[in-house]
Amino acid sequence: MLYEQGVVVAVAPDALWVETVRASTCGACQAKSACGHHMINQQQSGQRARLRVPISDSSRYQVGDPVTLGLPEGALMRGALWVYGLPLLLLFLGALIGSSLSVTAFDASAVLGVGGLLAGFVINRVLSRRSGHNQAYQPALVSSGDDGCQVIQVQPAKK
Repeated sequence: MLYEQGVVVAVAPDALWVETVRASTCGACQAKSACGHHMINQQQSGQRARLRVPISDSSRYQVGDPVTLGLPEGALMRGALWVYGLPLLLLFLGALIGSSLSVTAFDASAVLGVGGLLAGFVINRVLSRRSGHNQAYQPALVSSGDDGCQVIQVQPAKK
């Protein structure tokens, strides 16, 4: 489960609007001078994102309440696979089909490759609209005491 801290900015009858602040996690890394992630995080650090989080009972929350959001890692990985993998796969399939055709008037592999890429984008758009309300891809509120961590008390050794 991936966790993100946020603040309630609006309360609706069936959902909460939560604002999160993206913090840079690359500040302490030793390889930050040669890493592209550090440069991206440096540019986007402090950006705010507003999310609509569906819940059944919004009466327990008020504007300004801190909340913890959770998203299963599997949902993030499946989403990334669909968003990046499907258009790329269709791009290569279109290019392969185009290269097997005997067309001399234009480059069929380029045209069919771009067509496959665009078809992948359109398919992703249709699938995202269809599964937009699927609970597996929605962030959920996580109770503050249930973050999966255990408290370990360290006591000095007795001499």
